[in-house]
Amino acid sequence: MCRRHHRAVHEEGYRVEPDANGALRFRRPDGQLLSDVPPPAAVPRDPTEALRETHESEGVQITARTSTPLWLGEHLDVGWAIDVLHPLATPARRPAAGCPDHSRKNRPGPAA
Repeated sequence: MCRRHHRAVHEEGYRVEPDANGALRFRRPDGQLLSDVPPPAAVPRDPTEALRETHESEGVQITARTSTPLWLGEHLDVGWAIDVLHPLATPARRPAAGCPDHSRKNRPGPAA
């Protein structure tokens, strides 16, 4: 087992047990048997039309500029990105509203 699944067995309550033929079976913490392969996802008869309908119902508008990034070529401030994205990082320090510069020197310090 890989490290992640080994940890799931020892720390998260998953169980591994042999069946009558010696093959391994895996059980969830609630005792449910895990299938060998997850069931395939349902695919609509016309996936493109289903996606268009979903977008329309949710107000999503896809245009030729939808995938154009708002990035202007600034260098990534790795410390700021970690502060904002990592769940265990210190509380995010956010720049003033409307400030496009997210560099360390221009962001406010932690709240006192």
